[in-house]
Amino acid sequence: MKLSDLPGVNFADYDEENVKNTVIDIYQEIAGRTLADGDPVRLFLLTIASVIIEQRWLIDQAAKMNMLAYAKGDYLDHLGILLDTTRIPAAAAETELQYTLSAVQTDAVVIPAGTRVTAPGSNIYFATETDLVISAGDTQGTVTAQCTVTGINGNGVAIGSLKEQVDPLPYVDSVRNTNISSGGADQEDDNTYRERIKEAPERFSNAGSKGAYEYWAKSAYADISSVGVFSPEAGTVQIIPLLKNGEIPGDNVRQRVADVCNSETVRPLTDKVIVIPPTQISYDIQATYQISSENSALADTIKTRVESAVRNYILWQRSALGRDIDPSKLYQFMVDAGATKVQVTKPELTVLKPTELAVVRTNTITLEGVSDD
Repeated sequence: MKLSDLPGVNFADYDEENVKNTVIDIYQEIAGRTLADGDPVRLFLLTIASVIIEQRWLIDQAAKMNMLAYAKGDYLDHLGILLDTTRIPAAAAETELQYTLSAVQTDAVVIPAGTRVTAPGSNIYFATETDLVISAGDTQGTVTAQCTVTGINGNGVAIGSLKEQVDPLPYVDSVRNTNISSGGADQEDDNTYRERIKEAPERFSNAGSKGAYEYWAKSAYADISSVGVFSPEAGTVQIIPLLKNGEIPGDNVRQRVADVCNSETVRPLTDKVIVIPPTQISYDIQATYQISSENSALADTIKTRVESAVRNYILWQRSALGRDIDPSKLYQFMVDAGATKVQVTKPELTVLKPTELAVVRTNTITLEGVSDD
């Protein structure tokens, strides 16, 4: 059962009108008189009622913080510890740096761990994780570097952008990153953490259940939103992680998942676990629409809504593995945004395999004017 399917519960009634009426009614029954709207006693009782309302709200919230569906913040952490499931901390982005010497040296050149680089005009810094030793006779070497701050801000630094040396070194002519930085993540949010706590009992399986692999894969990185677990043949397990907003994880994130899921305390001895990216299935969007004459004054607003709806469709389409490419969903999104006479030429209905992910290639949406109908 999904947590969202559970019925809502309340531990105390803090409805303002109910509480106020109850306080007034009790007093009038005991005192044997009716209070006018401006009666000082009524005003005093309403003050007391406001305190009761606040206290009942606090009681209700305090009780709900003991329930997984409602708990948040530190309260959620306390529930997680009951299943030995802690919140995933923020992680720093990583990349690989290539250092080039100005000339061949007769002795080895050492790039110390912690040497920083940045992109021109940027306030994001990356530091080498280990010493890099460029042997005598060589002019180049590569080393892994990590962003000096955690979070997503260090992600997406383009190849070759990290070329400014913050800590200049002798004999070093240049430095550049050879891949796009990735792997940075903010601290796990409440919703993701709540779902992992719910799935935590799966990890107690020692038989390599699908749910167990999903749990452990998600625990490797805070931004993993869903995980596909498949067995193409006996003894082989394929794990396909997918990040929030349908982003495909890079090599370093997939390696983190592989390290976690291949642990001797997680992987059954007979399983061969591999972590792979989804197979991307490209599709094109080509559609036309009109705006009804009665909404002509809102043409610009509707045009903006339709463009947003198309973006939402693209995000929806790539937010789950194996989600069929469905043109009727695009039609629905556009109509809900206010478009009329929608004609979707592309994409065509395409059934995807569980390991495939739909990714848009081109997007052409044309407004054909105002409809008289």
